[in-house]
Amino acid sequence: MTSTTDQVAHLADLAATTLLRFATAGSVDDGKSTLVGRLLHDSKSVLTDQLEAVERVSASRGQDAPDLALLTDGLRAEREQGITIDVAYRYFATTRRRFILADTPGHVQYTRNMVTGASTADLAVVLVDARNGVIEQTRRHAAVAALLRVPHVVLAVNKMDLVGYEESVFAKIAEEFTAYASDLGVPEITAIPISALAGDNVVEPSSHMDWYGGPTVLEHLETVPVSHDLTACPARFPVQYVIRPQTAEHPDYRGYAGQIASGVLRVGEAVTVLPSGRTSVIAGIDALGESVDIAWAPQSVTVRLADDIDISRGDLIAPSANPPATTQDVIATVCHVADQPLAVGARVLLKHTTRTVKAIVKEIPSRLTLDDLSQHPDPGQLVANDIGRVVVRTAEPLALDAYADSRRTGSFLLIDPADGTTLAAGMAGESFASQARTTVQADEEGWDF
Repeated sequence: MTSTTDQVAHLADLAATTLLRFATAGSVDDGKSTLVGRLLHDSKSVLTDQLEAVERVSASRGQDAPDLALLTDGLRAEREQGITIDVAYRYFATTRRRFILADTPGHVQYTRNMVTGASTADLAVVLVDARNGVIEQTRRHAAVAALLRVPHVVLAVNKMDLVGYEESVFAKIAEEFTAYASDLGVPEITAIPISALAGDNVVEPSSHMDWYGGPTVLEHLETVPVSHDLTACPARFPVQYVIRPQTAEHPDYRGYAGQIASGVLRVGEAVTVLPSGRTSVIAGIDALGESVDIAWAPQSVTVRLADDIDISRGDLIAPSANPPATTQDVIATVCHVADQPLAVGARVLLKHTTRTVKAIVKEIPSRLTLDDLSQHPDPGQLVANDIGRVVVRTAEPLALDAYADSRRTGSFLLIDPADGTTLAAGMAGESFASQARTTVQADEEGWDF
């Protein structure tokens, strides 16, 4: 527990620490919100008034100790039902690292919420109730993490206190989950036995599990290697705005403003403007009001080219030596997030970086059943929480990278042109990093979710 004054005093130190974005997932009542509350409480990231409010509510319910899950379950319906309904974002920090945490719902019908929370995560914490082991929802969350190419996954085997802190129980669950997630192509899996309610191995090591010699949850979160080095990827610069002052001081200035999505831009570098394919050379780069010779992701800059080219919002500037391919036939995996179905023939808007184009859903070749990872052919439509393969024909060419190569320039949204509702979140290219998928005949019920 810490005061506002104490937190402000540490802001300068925290500015120098790295940032980790992570999401929690798990089945209903596995203890996600309690784990998050324990992390916040034991890492002294809870303000005094917040803790007092939780203590009052807990006492009114006849609970002897504060219900730490209340620190994250902010919606009234969540508090009343004791479940998580929407993604709850929390921000906290230690002396070693800053964190942005997304606590996602556990119900099957909220799979789309997990996709939202984990889409930008560097790490996913998947909770399992030690009494129940790996269940269908556990496999579903592992599959979503693999689909979204989350580089690190932590298996938190919770409620170890209810199974007598038995090592054999933990070992069996860890082995089963690791085999499954590895088969999906998850690159790194760390299993940690915990009790979120009692605080075992969350922030402090547990005296009840001396057979476990690994890190606590917080220690792992503080030390897991996270690379935000977008400069290693090919340069991608989506144009957000064209700057033409046409003033006496700058009569001929023409600059293209935006945020570098990946890579490095250098003055003198040959570039290609997509989708037109016109080429030029970077004549100058302006950043924070000054001219610079080099800029890198994720800086926001203004790029000036040596040639006058017709460039507008949505165009992409990339190195001529390594430009992305352009296409009007987008083949991708999408998670349907809207209540209204997405059907073959639907007219949509496709938003990719700063570019929005008209499009038609030409095919829905298959729908993925996350329970067993089978592909059901030709479902005809996708409903809320469905994940499926689609082929979308766009009215204009798009410069898309594969999602496996770039989570930023390989992702897109499908939008309802009538009211602007987001219909689906898309990931271009292959679904999983590994493992061939089997195709089965569609079941009589039609849907698995």
